Amino acid sequence: MYAVIETGGKQYRVKEGDTFRVEKLASKPGEVVEFDRVLMVADDDGGGVTVGAPHVPGAKVTATVVSEGKARKILVFKYKAKKNYRRRHGHRQPYTEVRIQSVQPQAAEAPTEAPTEAPASSSDGGEV
Repeated sequence: MYAVIETGGKQYRVKEGDTFRVEKLASKPGEVVEFDRVLMVADDDGGGVTVGAPHVPGAKVTATVVSEGKARKILVFKYKAKKNYRRRHGHRQPYTEVRIQSVQPQAAEAPTEAPTEAPASSSDGGEV
């Protein structure tokens, strides 16, 4: 079973046992985090697919925080030709590495109400 989750403004396709990096979370290594913004849940064979609108109600993905760190440095260099303007900045984006423990599809569905039919409209001069 796999799921598509949203965290940090990005979407990830995850399944049990996956380890990947997400934008920095406010959790320490060893803690358990739950992602409840699940966009889709599906079986591995592609048989049962549940797509949310925009999220699947009751679905959640449980993960353990493995580590925290900073990504490789990227250099940002700005300049203006013929003006002697040069600026160099470096940036290291912080991340949290998580390992997926379980993917839980939506909870038991509550009985849905049957759609009620609208009452017949009164005649207002004939049909068109």
